[in-house]
Amino acid sequence: MSYVISDKVQGALQKLTGDAQVQKALKFIEDDQEFIIQKQCELTLIPAPTFHEEKKAKRLMELFREAGLADVHIDDYGNVCGVRKGTGGGKNVLIEGHMDTVFAEDTPLEIRRENGYIHCPGICDDTRGCVNVLSVLRAMNQCGIQTKGDVHFVGTVQEEGMGALLGMQYYVQHHPELQASISCDGDGYKEITYEATGIQTYVVTFHGIGGHAYGMFGKVANPLHAAGRAIAKIAELEVPESPRTTFAVTGAEAGSPSAIHAIVKDAVIRLNFRSNSHEELVRLHDAIFRCIDEACKEETARWGKDTITYTCEHVMDVDAGNQDPHAPIVEGAMAASQYLSGEEAKLGEGGSTNCNRALEAGLPAVCLGMNSEYDSKCHTLEEQFREKDAFKLPQMALLLILMCAGSEKGDSILD
Repeated sequence: MSYVISDKVQGALQKLTGDAQVQKALKFIEDDQEFIIQKQCELTLIPAPTFHEEKKAKRLMELFREAGLADVHIDDYGNVCGVRKGTGGGKNVLIEGHMDTVFAEDTPLEIRRENGYIHCPGICDDTRGCVNVLSVLRAMNQCGIQTKGDVHFVGTVQEEGMGALLGMQYYVQHHPELQASISCDGDGYKEITYEATGIQTYVVTFHGIGGHAYGMFGKVANPLHAAGRAIAKIAELEVPESPRTTFAVTGAEAGSPSAIHAIVKDAVIRLNFRSNSHEELVRLHDAIFRCIDEACKEETARWGKDTITYTCEHVMDVDAGNQDPHAPIVEGAMAASQYLSGEEAKLGEGGSTNCNRALEAGLPAVCLGMNSEYDSKCHTLEEQFREKDAFKLPQMALLLILMCAGSEKGDSILD
């Protein structure tokens, strides 16, 4: 069934796109593409693994200042942030991209530009998101675009992996004046993420006495065997296809080559499980820890000598979140995408983006940038970025900001 956009949102977009000043800003973004790509390449060559974004943050802050953002600084958590004040009477809107990448600090970084693609680890996810934010800022300042609400321009830290989206969480928690959020993650403009996949990550350590593999056999229970029992039980769990729910034991470790003839004292497994439903996530959590409890009891009972126990570290906790697919901000994103592409955009199912933390904070939010038109090979050393139509995502973000924050061409669609 075709996605129907309300008359209110369509009307707001038509007013904006019919305005000469807005068209000037859209054209500026297109003409500014080579400058933005040059800055994208520059930022990509600054290593920024999660928890180590300082150098990239410093340069992005300089670029924001050079673009005319007066009130810009690095906050106490490491986010680069600045506020472009509105005239009043609108909605305060956040636009952000995350600065961290999944690559180690010593990863070789070399820009290779050929056949319409740029190749380099981090070139797309999410250095492109950061310069999308910069592109919007430059267009608004160069073309005199004014909003009613304030617009927060932010480069966030700690989005990837163990970062657990915590830079974004910090920012939205410390800025209660925000009333909408737009994340830029990638370079696509034909897919909108409007939901949040709940995520749980645990490190579980099984504890025993340990000892010699021969001399202590039958005298102590084996924590590694308990971990194996738990993994086998977890592997047999059944989860629904819809709402999409997943689980994986993502790592296991115990002992060492130098102690190859020892019963280990401790064994560790790492777990990641997700769901687009909070209720399913809770059910899966309980089922996984039943498996772990049963495994410890069974290994203890097998030998009847000592007791296997476990401890766990809760590494990541992200709430599942939903909003109406016809929420005004979602309709606004769909309308802007359709205007730029001439076709209906795709609504993504779930998502693990900074949009999760905005929804968790109760904000209407979307993430722009998902791309199914080509394989960006993100999170691999072969990561690539396609230059064709790259300017359309910042154009889309600009239109959505104006619809949400409000401008002289109309009130916010969020009213």
